Parts: sequence; C-alpha cells; structure tokens
Amino acid sequence: MKTYAVTGAASGIGAATTALLRERGHRVITVDRPGTDADLTADLATVEGRAAAVAGVQALTDVLHGLVPAAGIAGRTGVPGDLLVSVNFFGAVALVRGLQAELAAAKGAGVVLLASNSITGMPGWNAPAAQACLRDDEPLAREEAAKVDSVMTYPSSKAALAWWARREGVKPEWAGAGIRLNAVAPGATETPMVEEMRADPLLGSAIDAYPNAIGRLGRPEEVAATIAFLLSDGAANIVGAVIFVDGGTDAMLHPISPPGWEVGPIEA
Repeated sequence: MKTYAVTGAASGIGAATTALLRERGHRVITVDRPGTDADLTADLATVEGRAAAVAGVQALTDVLHGLVPAAGIAGRTGVPGDLLVSVNFFGAVALVRGLQAELAAAKGAGVVLLASNSITGMPGWNAPAAQACLRDDEPLAREEAAKVDSVMTYPSSKAALAWWARREGVKPEWAGAGIRLNAVAPGATETPMVEEMRADPLLGSAIDAYPNAIGRLGRPEEVAATIAFLLSDGAANIVGAVIFVDGGTDAMLHPISPPGWEVGPIEA
C-alpha cells in the first residue's frame, strides 16, 4: 500500500483518481474546498489556505508516494481570471513545493499536474499571465489575468502547469531526488466542471463543438487511469512529459506541429 494525496478530490477527475487508487489498495489523503467531505479542506486561492493544506497532509503522513493537484476552476462567464490563475497554477505548485520532503522520502514518487488540451486548442490565450506564473509572480499573474475574460486565462494557467512540469521536472531537487513531475492534458471530459461550462450562456455551445476521433467526450475514469500509470513504478522513466488524453482532438487540430507553446522568453 502506498500513500497519495489528491486535491480537488470531491468531484470530477480528482474523485475518479481517488477512487481508482483506493480500489488498488492505496491510501489517499483527499483535499478539497470547505464544505466538502474531503479529509482536509482549504482555500487554495490563498497563501494561508495552501499552507494549511500542506500542513494538514504533513500531519497525516511522513512519506508521500504521489501527489495529484487536481483542484481547479473553469474559465467561464462570471469567474474572475485572477482567482482562476491563483487556484489553478499557484494553488497546485504550492502543494508540490510544500510537500517536496515527503515526496523525496518515498524514494520514487510521482507528481501529476492537470494541464488541458486548450493549451494548443484555443488560439489567442493570455501569454503574459502564463509567463508571470512561471516567474512565480502571483501579483503580476493576477493582474494580467484580470485584463481578459477568464476563458482566455484558463489555458494560460494550464500551459504554465505543463511548462512548469517540464522545466522543473529535470532539476536535481525533483528528478534528482527521485520525484517525477509530469502532466496530463485532458480534453473536454464529462465532469461537473464541463457541465457548468455547458450552462454558460456565451461559451456553452463550444464544449461539444471540439472535434475528436472517438465520437464522444472523455470520461473522468479514463484520465484517472493515465494519472495512475504516471504515478506507478511502470512510469519510472517518464519525466517532464505532457500526455494528451483527449480522444485525438489535439492530433486532429495539429497533426504535425501543435502551436501554443512559443509565447516569448520566460525567465527561470
């Protein structure tokens, strides 16, 4: 039995990942927003909430074999872009950094970040917000994110997570410490988040308009299966990968070279 932590565990991909890992006999420490029945509740939009989540996990285990920061909010009408970037990027990265010692203690841990195929499938998203995320400048990222509709900030936050996994994953404090950082990039998946987006009066029609090769949206358990593999010993040689789990959408839109990754220089 191994010990994992999953944020956003009350619903969607986080819930599916929690269920799969528990079915396989593992212990899962769940984290979600206040009002849910997670083991730990915290507001990951705030520095204090992130610190509380880290401390809560640390109080429950000295060794963490894997971490899935799946908590996130969608870009849709009425959702502030600055809130979105704080939860989706800074909330996730703070947990990974805060639990580095517990992950290193496992001597072979995995971290799987939740990116999105919107990073290549949605043109014109806010690159300055992603750049600010990767400079660890939350005030600037929030300022940039607030300049545009949150639907264009969502891919920014998810691209930053994918880049962060690639940039940081190969460093001594991560791969060198036996901690593998990777990301999955789901397409539209039948989750409560997607249901909320379907109900959006301005953006709802776009959800089912994306092409895919399998003729349906994804299912949370399909993404969870990919996450579980990346956490497993079978993925010991996978570091800094971004795996699209989107029914072929990204490949259909960009069969040769997907755009969306080159947005100008980003400081380390």
